[in-house]
Amino acid sequence: MKPLAIINARLLDPASDYDGPGAVLVADGRIVEVVHGQATHRPDEAEIIDAQGLCLAPGLIDIRVTTGEPGAEPKETLKSAALSAAAGGVTTIVVQPDAEPAVDDPAMVDFIQRRGAALNLVNVRVAGAATQGRDGTRMAEIGLMDEVGALYFTDGDRVIANTRTLMRVMSYAAAFNALIACRPAEPWLSEGAVATSGELASRLGLAGQPAIAERIQLERDLALVEQTGARFLVDQISTEGALEVLARARARGLEVAASASINHLCFNEVDIGDYRTFYRLDPPLRAESDRRALVEALRDGLVDVITSAHTPAPAEDKRRPFADAAAGAVGLETLLPAALTLHHQEGVDLLDVLRPLTQGPAALLGLEAGLLEADAPADLVLFDPNAPVVIDADALRSKSKNSPFDGRRLQGRVERTFVGGRAVFMRD
Repeated sequence: MKPLAIINARLLDPASDYDGPGAVLVADGRIVEVVHGQATHRPDEAEIIDAQGLCLAPGLIDIRVTTGEPGAEPKETLKSAALSAAAGGVTTIVVQPDAEPAVDDPAMVDFIQRRGAALNLVNVRVAGAATQGRDGTRMAEIGLMDEVGALYFTDGDRVIANTRTLMRVMSYAAAFNALIACRPAEPWLSEGAVATSGELASRLGLAGQPAIAERIQLERDLALVEQTGARFLVDQISTEGALEVLARARARGLEVAASASINHLCFNEVDIGDYRTFYRLDPPLRAESDRRALVEALRDGLVDVITSAHTPAPAEDKRRPFADAAAGAVGLETLLPAALTLHHQEGVDLLDVLRPLTQGPAALLGLEAGLLEADAPADLVLFDPNAPVVIDADALRSKSKNSPFDGRRLQGRVERTFVGGRAVFMRD
């Protein structure tokens, strides 16, 4: 590949807190030089891209992506997910273990990584199951999956209700510093719930999950973290009470990170309106006070990672009565413009919006990516933060079209995405 020079860009690098003019020189798939200020040297042999003041940032890293491959390819394939990611400026995706069969052994981890690499689009990595078949009772082959490249271990949307099993998982993982992720949802209080408990759910006749269910389960999980010394990720935190528990745990020195989905940062329970099933999510959308608390936690650095929580569901699974509709939403292609609403509408600094999409997940998972510096992988996104866009779910590259942002007017448009210095997306 010819060397590549991207000049006249507004560089956004959360790792160095730099937001200003600059240029990036790329060769052999890696960043060779980052210039702050106006670049005067243009290598003769390099391809020159004049960014004309557009933003150049590390490619986004989405650590919570569900696909249908293997086992449910009509929902999503690795290829359709990778195409969606590239169009959304996401250069690394971490595929969840809830496939058929579950990704609970090293052969499955290796299979998905090889399939992803063969696509030659974005980086495809894997989260392994914490328990066999994600059944919550028998520990999976965590050590062997770690050896072949699994980045962390989780049962995804399924809660490990058996405390003894989770303690064994954490104790074993702590021995080689593996990361365990769990959804905080007390199973008995959450059983059958499709909305957040409160006046709205009661009026709509929907089974509700009280916000305290998240806090109760998180208290248990953090007690086990304290007992075992495990590295832990609170997966999709969504309530103010749980954020307070998280802050106290951090103050005690526990090694605990937290992720939040972009949906819970942008929407609240009122958005389900008259049974709009595209807003049927798990965890359910919360009260506006919870959403506001999440935004403030992001601003303060308490939330380490923003995810798309990409969960494809075809129309036949969504166009049902609200309580029967599949939970989840696609989000890879809309992740960046949705996140930019936190800057445009909530006043969050642009670097603070990008940090949990780049540096935060990279540091958590031990990836080289997520920063603009010499010798880092040339995984980059060039975007216009102010360009108006109207989300058209039917035009999304995902095989499923279940986007809660359908019809929304947002600001922020990806122009080019680079993986290893190679353009994997260019806007027409």
